Amino acid sequence: MTRRTRSLALTASAVAVALGATACGGSSSNTSSGSPTKGGTLTILDDSDYNHLDPQRTYTTEGSSMDYELVRTLTGWDENGSQPKLVGDLATNTGTPSKGATVWTFHLRHGVKWQDGTEVTAQDVKYGVERAFSPDINGGPPYASQWLVGGSSYKGPFKGQQLSSIQTPDKYTLVFHLNQPVADFNETTAMTGWSAVPKAHDTAASYDTHIWSDGPYMMKSYAHNKELVLVKNKYWSQSTDPIREQNVDEIDAKFGQNQAAIDQQIKSDAGTAQTSITQTPIAGSDLSTIANDPSLKSRFYKIPAPGINYMAINTGRVKDIRVREAIEYAVDKTTVRGAFGGAAYGDYASTMLAPGIDGHKNFNLYSSNPAGDLTKAKALMKQAGNPKLTMSLAVKNIPTQEHFADAVKTALAKIGITVNISPIDEANYFNTVQNVKNQYDLTWGDWVADWPNASTVLPTLFDGGQIKKLPQSNQDLSYLNDPKVNAQIDKIGKMTDIKQRNVAYGDLDEQIMKDAAVVPLMYMNYSDLGGSKVGGVIDDTIMGEPSLVHAYVKH
Repeated sequence: MTRRTRSLALTASAVAVALGATACGGSSSNTSSGSPTKGGTLTILDDSDYNHLDPQRTYTTEGSSMDYELVRTLTGWDENGSQPKLVGDLATNTGTPSKGATVWTFHLRHGVKWQDGTEVTAQDVKYGVERAFSPDINGGPPYASQWLVGGSSYKGPFKGQQLSSIQTPDKYTLVFHLNQPVADFNETTAMTGWSAVPKAHDTAASYDTHIWSDGPYMMKSYAHNKELVLVKNKYWSQSTDPIREQNVDEIDAKFGQNQAAIDQQIKSDAGTAQTSITQTPIAGSDLSTIANDPSLKSRFYKIPAPGINYMAINTGRVKDIRVREAIEYAVDKTTVRGAFGGAAYGDYASTMLAPGIDGHKNFNLYSSNPAGDLTKAKALMKQAGNPKLTMSLAVKNIPTQEHFADAVKTALAKIGITVNISPIDEANYFNTVQNVKNQYDLTWGDWVADWPNASTVLPTLFDGGQIKKLPQSNQDLSYLNDPKVNAQIDKIGKMTDIKQRNVAYGDLDEQIMKDAAVVPLMYMNYSDLGGSKVGGVIDDTIMGEPSLVHAYVKH
């Protein structure tokens, strides 16, 4: 899953299924002591609008985090304890596998209501999942189409067709038939794509601004790139929801300020800034100062999450592996990390699997010095014939990323590569770079595991077979289509031995790095800031976001 300035991927473990599947890693909490107060308005200040809020289309952490206030998923993560725990959300529990984890059955809670007071049914969930197959509803994670029987040819419900591998024996029961064993399928169903949508209220491609709520809040108004206002859903009931609370009267998300201006506004803690929080990362120019300011400690959220910041090299355009290897050696990660805020942003990366992800393996195929190795880079360019190349680099049009782009441009100029920087509007960034028609040679990207397992990273980012299947939402930004990598992804996906699979994913990571398809930059921390009157915020270590499900405003 990408962070707009994170995203989810495949199989946890057969043992985890039997145990109900919990994610790895601890969570620190910034929640305030005492009982939450009711009422007031929580303001969210973000530098740009959400990529999508349509639950079947969103694949960013910010969009998914906000969706949790609007929609319920089949399963979800309770993050009140020391570790995230998978629980039933719309479903009464985390589901029941059968036939070797190729069939999964879920029973819905009774009495979950839509914003008009009607009850949420299994048929609503079936329809919600089915609509993600429509070509008009693109951008979300690929799991449904990969795993559900018949999913590869199904084109969605808008012309009356149903997907027979999703069965609804009654209004409270769902049965999913999969084309392979998927041990952690019930972790996939914690993603927003597995939420209900009432057919009568579906507005297809425009559903982003017309979401029908079964969560604690509902849309009052939404002006793209300006403001989203949520108010209480009076038919939501705490008794049916094990994850969320409904403490504030209104959630007001405002978009469009420069991130540095947002940082300073919340830091000042004056007026409405006291009841505000940001979902987007602190600007690189502010991060070190804010992270080291003792007076801000209680409202600074440094959230551990298994994420990677990287630069993809388009292997279809940069075909000479010696040139790609030269780029690996030439990039100065010290200046790159400086652009994102320095050491507070994260540790230098040499692999695509971050520490904390099952399957992570320590190795470094390129420079041991984070500043790079120009001698080695120049030698590789000489072997390639010293070509005078010009490459385009896609980044977001925000200062942090433009500084990153400058750092790359300076580094590659030293080996004879001219870099033309292509800033893209942040709100449209992933829609643009994930379209296979883009012409970028280098692309900035980041990724947070959908849950902490290599299966939610490497298959999504490097399975070349997905490039043609997902032409408008391609996650393989390097366009790597290595038959060996593709075959190994398929083989590992069928493994049921956890240790064997984790070792195989670590080896696969190394094979991908041998292809020099991507430059790992940093293993990320996620840092956000809130006002002094914002309470109840907990670390969402699955999303890498400050979770608002228990948030309240202090009076």
